[in-house]
Amino acid sequence: MLTNASQVLLRNSELVKDQSVLVINYESDHLPKELLSTASSVCGLALDYHHHLLMQPYASANLTLHFGHQLPNDDSFDTVIVYFPKAKALAPYLFNLAAKHLKAQGQLIVVGENKGGIKSLPKQLPSYFDKPFKADNARHCIVFLSELNAQAPKLTLTDWQSKYQLETPQGQITICNLVGVFSEKKLDEGTQLLLENLPKMRGKVLDFGCGAGVIAAALLKVQPELKIDCVDINAMALASCELTLAANGFNANIFASDGLEQTNVRYDGIISNPPFHDGLASTTDIATNFVKDSAKNLQSGGLFHIVANRHLPYSDTIAENFGSVEVAAENNKYKIYSNIKP
Repeated sequence: MLTNASQVLLRNSELVKDQSVLVINYESDHLPKELLSTASSVCGLALDYHHHLLMQPYASANLTLHFGHQLPNDDSFDTVIVYFPKAKALAPYLFNLAAKHLKAQGQLIVVGENKGGIKSLPKQLPSYFDKPFKADNARHCIVFLSELNAQAPKLTLTDWQSKYQLETPQGQITICNLVGVFSEKKLDEGTQLLLENLPKMRGKVLDFGCGAGVIAAALLKVQPELKIDCVDINAMALASCELTLAANGFNANIFASDGLEQTNVRYDGIISNPPFHDGLASTTDIATNFVKDSAKNLQSGGLFHIVANRHLPYSDTIAENFGSVEVAAENNKYKIYSNIKP
């Protein structure tokens, strides 16, 4: 099933007839494959690892697929399609990335949901593109077309970071936050409560949904001997985490994982301010699966230590998988669940 944005793109597939096409930030469907009905070749760059995994079985000679914040090459394309991001701050980066891979006078197609900020595109598109015009408006989505008319600035990742000092209960750490990654210049309330109740951990630790690396950096600040795996589904978050840990002189194993699927060891501890959003929607399935998978991936005696919104249904699943529910701390918004695996 194609998303609304993909359906509108597909009904305009004649725009890419016999062209080489790059699709950036595609959604949770098979649109890159569907475009081959008219395009000569398609390359997909997913910034969400789950979306990449959905497409990966369909890779072929004329359908190349990558996960990350950039392509691993400098290939040029006749057309670049950009899905307007849910995190609006990421949009200018994606436009710069698109320009890097467009041939001169190449075609830019931008699609997005009306409620997701796409209407502001004419004001947001950089001057190295022509003024965009609306090609289609259907299924609560808009398709804009433009053309590359000048050379874009060189794309340097660190130009897109916000680097600042953050005071934590463990001491001051440097945060390198890339556009589109959740991490304000102060601790969010959930992470603040978690770090105020940071346990002594041991051995091999998983930081699930690592984001910009705040929790991992705080842990390594007080326990540099820990071996930490940092996982996230978002390419910009993983890049942010790498930059943050490097800026503080810390080391960790940072990689993409869809849930805990790509982890391949059993942990002595799992710590997290776990994400519970899938795009614009909140889902309890993420929370439930995370607890179940954590219990399976912890060593006997391993520590499960997370912070979560009070309204999320963690208690029943934790009790089912750990035998009890231990609340280490709480306030009017958040709870710290801290359980030992039997």
